[in-house]
Order: sequence, then structure tokens, then C-alpha cells
Amino acid sequence: MSPVRKTWLFLFYTFTPYLSTMDTSEQQPIKQWADDDKPREKLLAKGKSALSEAELLAILIGSGSRGESAVDLCKRILHRAENNLIELGKNSVADLMKFKGIGEAKAISIVAALELGRRRREVEALEKKKISSSNDIFELFHGDLSDLNLEEFWILLLNRANKVIKKVKISSGGISGTVADTRLIFKSGIDHLASAIILVHNHPSGNNKPSQTDITLTKKLVEVGKIMDITVLDHIIIAENRYFSFADEGII
Repeated sequence: MSPVRKTWLFLFYTFTPYLSTMDTSEQQPIKQWADDDKPREKLLAKGKSALSEAELLAILIGSGSRGESAVDLCKRILHRAENNLIELGKNSVADLMKFKGIGEAKAISIVAALELGRRRREVEALEKKKISSSNDIFELFHGDLSDLNLEEFWILLLNRANKVIKKVKISSGGISGTVADTRLIFKSGIDHLASAIILVHNHPSGNNKPSQTDITLTKKLVEVGKIMDITVLDHIIIAENRYFSFADEGII
């Protein structure tokens, strides 16, 4: 028997028993999994709430890559986003395509699904219409501002009953700041016959504490509002899943 054949037989008999005891589910494509473990079948049998976020994403992309199932690929994508859907929502199509196994079509599917989720939350918040707390404001703007990489400044226009008239984006800026033009803010209020205004902007850094610039601007707008007979009720800073309310903290 040749030395090469002897070596091959040695390796075969040494490692075959070990390999046979390994859990190979992670290497198997989803179509070879038990029905209870397949994301689509699991959703039909147990309902959408029974699926993990990775399994839900796997349904969107349909397939993984060679040696990696769709679920494992989605676990890797979520891990890179710190298992946080808000962080995942900050990814562009180009960002997602950096993952092996994610082409343009799959990346577009993920981005579109996350945008639908954002819009659903916005619609649910708008259905309340009447603003009675800082959390109502946060819920109304969370979808717009929580996953942005740049700062944006918005205002919420209210009537005398504190019911929402309109959300207006005033400006979009850089990572650390944006311009809030006093004239544009109060022109919007006058044009829509608003009785009150709520100021809203985001901090992409995740820090929800106001800067000195934020405090100075807020006090200035409050004073201008008194002259214009348009009350500035609050200023909300949104930082991912947290927010800061000037009214709640007694700054307004």
C-alpha cells in the first residue's frame, strides 16, 4: 500500500467518528432543515412573534451563501449592528452589500422592510394627533430621526387644542450640528396658523443631553415666540431610543 493511501486511511478512520457526532445544522442549507426550524414554515405554524429577528430577515433575503445559511448570514449582519434594528436601519444598500452573500436585490429588500417599519410607527403615532406629553412627541418623530447619521431640525405645529397641524423639516446638516433658522421656523407657524410650536432635533452620537448651543437657541426661540404669539412648548432631542425634553427638565 502506498504511503499516500496509508495517510488517507489514517485520517479517515481517525476523524470520521468525530465528524459524525457534530451538529451540522449550521452547515446545512435551510431547505434541509426540519420543518419546525425553517423560518417560513415556523412563521406559518407558530406565528410571526415566534421568529427571531435573524429569522425574519432570512425570509426577506431568501438564501444565504455557500457554507452559510440565510439565518446565519442575517445573524452576522445583526451582530455587526449590535443586534439593534435602529443601528441596522442606518445602513445603506451599499453598506449591506459589503457582506458576503448580500447582493443589491437582497440589500434593497432589507432597506425597504426597515423603511416600512419606520413608516408604520409614524402612522401609529400620528393617529394620536393630540400631544399631551413629551413621549407623544418622541413617538411621533422617532421613526424620522432615530437612525440618521446626520442632524436634522424639525418643528411640530399645533393648534390651540394641542392637536397636530403638521410636521415640518427646517434643516438637515452634518454629524455634529444643523442650522435652525428662526425666520423659517416662525414663518411655518404663521403660514399654518399654529398656536404653538415644538422644536425637535436629533443627536446622531447617541448622547441625548443638550449642548450649550441647544440651550441658547431654545431660550432665543421661546422669547421670539412670545413676540409672535406662538408658544414654544418644548424642545425634544432624540438620540436613538432615548430623548431629552426641555419642558420635562424645567428649562422651558
